[in-house]
Amino acid sequence: MTRRDYVIGVDGGNSKTDYLLFDTQGRFVDHVNAGTCSHERFPDAYESAHRIMNENIKLLLERNRLSMNDVEAGAFGLAGADIPSQKDQLGRVVERIGFTNYAVDNDSFLGIKAASEKGYGICSINGSGTVTGGISPSGRRLQIGGVGSELAGDEAGGFYLARKVLRTVYDSFYRMGEDTSMADPVMELLGIPNRESFMEHAVEGVLKRTLPNTALMRILFSAADAGDAAAIGVVKHTARQLARSTAGCIRNLDFGEEVDVVLAGSVWIKAESPLLFDLYRAEVAGLTDRRCNFIRLRIPPATGAALWALELAHGQPVDSDTRRSVIEAVEQLG
Repeated sequence: MTRRDYVIGVDGGNSKTDYLLFDTQGRFVDHVNAGTCSHERFPDAYESAHRIMNENIKLLLERNRLSMNDVEAGAFGLAGADIPSQKDQLGRVVERIGFTNYAVDNDSFLGIKAASEKGYGICSINGSGTVTGGISPSGRRLQIGGVGSELAGDEAGGFYLARKVLRTVYDSFYRMGEDTSMADPVMELLGIPNRESFMEHAVEGVLKRTLPNTALMRILFSAADAGDAAAIGVVKHTARQLARSTAGCIRNLDFGEEVDVVLAGSVWIKAESPLLFDLYRAEVAGLTDRRCNFIRLRIPPATGAALWALELAHGQPVDSDTRRSVIEAVEQLG
């Protein structure tokens, strides 16, 4: 019988992908960093996803004189794995590459595996976009949102918040909205000479995706911290939407009395103001009676892919020493 002594973890984002090779004892072997493998980025969708992932996995294996026959398990956290049909298609892609023991899901689930020693919990991603994923103690998984639409409550993330800042300023100008201290700094930031040309500049920035999202968020949180009612309203709304997804994920999965809630993404991790988190935590407390342990993800999400693959190989989460070794190895990759 062929010995399968290796595992592969893949963190496939919208801009880059990390392919990690470890042995089944949790020792780092190799790493490939490449461009996106997301089917949503290519005209031929899943065919390109297969071609790109297959090429990079073959590279990873062949330069270590290995083949798929040496691989026991693979874990894939992929951007664009949002609805069941997408996950089914991506599962077939992974099977075509040669995996038989694998997990494929949205990249939000990697945060849980990376940050929670239990291997289960909730991950709230609040970065350029937003999505919430949950893994229960029994292994059930649930994703809420992540499709980039208010239909699913995706009302957080840098792209959304930047547009909400513009909307709030526009409302103050023309739609009987509250006056806001954000107006002048937003006009200056975007180089808008007068309110009459505000919408022209705003629409162009949205369509061309040239809005300085981070700078607009700084204006938002600075105004909210200073007591601006309109800015506080935006932050409260986003906190409520994030909390509803978190609490809804908890309700629909079989958790016990305590749940690890992992916070990932640039808005959660790099926010200079604690206001959003404080409001979010209070909203979560009002929506669920479970005790929540909030954990900010400060290690690369790709760590979760490697740990998940090892869990699949052994049928249980790795021990604390192996876990620490895997985290250290991935952190050193930079």
